[in-house]
Amino acid sequence: MRLPELQGVIRRRLLINFRVDPAVMQRHLPPPFRPKLHNGFAVAGICLISLDEVRPRYIPGILGLKSENAAHRFAVEWDDAGGINTGVYINRRDTGSLLNRISGGRLFPGEHHRAEFRVADDGQRVLIEMATADGGMCVKVAGCATGELPESSIFRSLEEASEFFKSGSLGYSATHDATRLDGLSLQTQSWTVAPFQVDQVETSYFDNHAHFPKGSIHFDGALVMRNVAHVWQSAPDLRIAPA
Repeated sequence: MRLPELQGVIRRRLLINFRVDPAVMQRHLPPPFRPKLHNGFAVAGICLISLDEVRPRYIPGILGLKSENAAHRFAVEWDDAGGINTGVYINRRDTGSLLNRISGGRLFPGEHHRAEFRVADDGQRVLIEMATADGGMCVKVAGCATGELPESSIFRSLEEASEFFKSGSLGYSATHDATRLDGLSLQTQSWTVAPFQVDQVETSYFDNHAHFPKGSIHFDGALVMRNVAHVWQSAPDLRIAPA
């Protein structure tokens, strides 16, 4: 039995985004997914999210849980009997929370790996370093709030970027079962993103030329959200063919 939903507050959410050659990104997606394109590019990235007051409905916020988490994600589309769907495929989730690791995939969708997070955040400048216990992933991001997206971004305006990522509220996460994905939907009380200037970004996954050949992927830009009330809702599992 899984909890139908959890509520809480997103204290900080960084979306670190890369534009990717669609053919290369397709190699990382299981059927039935295909890249969701924007101006001819696929979009992938890392969601670095700090959660607070997370708890089942009707439990006071003061009793909720706090955690630092990361998700490697890909903007995708897929077809079913109802037409074309949009969302994100998450091939890995990492967390600094023991409870998230124990309950993820059991009490609530989303299997998590153990990771250590080092975070410095004064409300403007942010430094996040993450290293997973199994050595599978490491991430380092440093930057600050800004007023503009990079000129090189495939998004021509903040509004355009906001709409693109807002449509990715439904996510399907890889599990230990190669034929099943966990479904999870993020519902926010409001949706407000701001540009985030990245001064340094290192990622063992997206920087790996065995995964993404040189020239097939480029950093595109980043967005930040702060202090947003939200609800995580379980979505039906998705059965897939093994990649």
